[in-house]
Amino acid sequence: MDAFEQLDCVSSLDGSREPFLLSLPPGGEASALVVGLHTWSADRFNQVERMGPYCRERGWALLLPEFRGPNLTTNPRVRQAGGSALARRDVIDATRLVLEKYVDPAHPRFLVGGSGGGHMALQVAGREALDWTAVSSWCPITDLAEWHRFANGYLPHVESVCGGAPGDSPEVDAAYTDRSPIHRAAALAKCRLQLGHGRYDKVVPYRHAWEMALAIEAQKPEAFFFSLFDGGHQILFDEAFKFFDASIRKEQGVELTG
Repeated sequence: MDAFEQLDCVSSLDGSREPFLLSLPPGGEASALVVGLHTWSADRFNQVERMGPYCRERGWALLLPEFRGPNLTTNPRVRQAGGSALARRDVIDATRLVLEKYVDPAHPRFLVGGSGGGHMALQVAGREALDWTAVSSWCPITDLAEWHRFANGYLPHVESVCGGAPGDSPEVDAAYTDRSPIHRAAALAKCRLQLGHGRYDKVVPYRHAWEMALAIEAQKPEAFFFSLFDGGHQILFDEAFKFFDASIRKEQGVELTG
């Protein structure tokens, strides 16, 4: 935590002060900005140890926003969390503040998360106006109503986020739709996007990413990269940061012959 400064910004939607963590490379200007998103049940401290080393070795800044806290029944602001408009804007407001005060806005900027963070990466990239050099989403929840039907241990937390179960009311159904990135395929198809999911994920079934990939492919994307890997509910950080490196170099790869 020594490399991180605790800061806050004012929400452009409701005026609340929202915390975030920022790490800058020592003794030099950051050459890129990574915005790392916490998982479903966690807060801004969740990715300090996981993402910090990857950014430090590259001389990149790392921003870890809170976006209204864990998506749990124990969070008194749970209705404001879970990919809501307020939560999405918290990510954007913190990013814009960092680009204004700490990192040259001409430098590359990346968005990354896994599980609830993967869900949030798709929510932000698909619904908020900010250009990302690349977005990396891993094992994301893409359809909250479908995840509710999966009936795992997260069911009461999904209902707390959305205000009830699917079908309870038009307002509840609208919340499920608004917080589900499966409905934003057209916007996501315009991003340089990496989407990965473990074949044996028992928390969020891989079909969430599969259906998202099909929806995006139907929009004829130019820079969409999908992988179904031999694993479970996890984010492959090496692959995510290799994707960011390649996005800067704009590598096209080498084609096979014969």
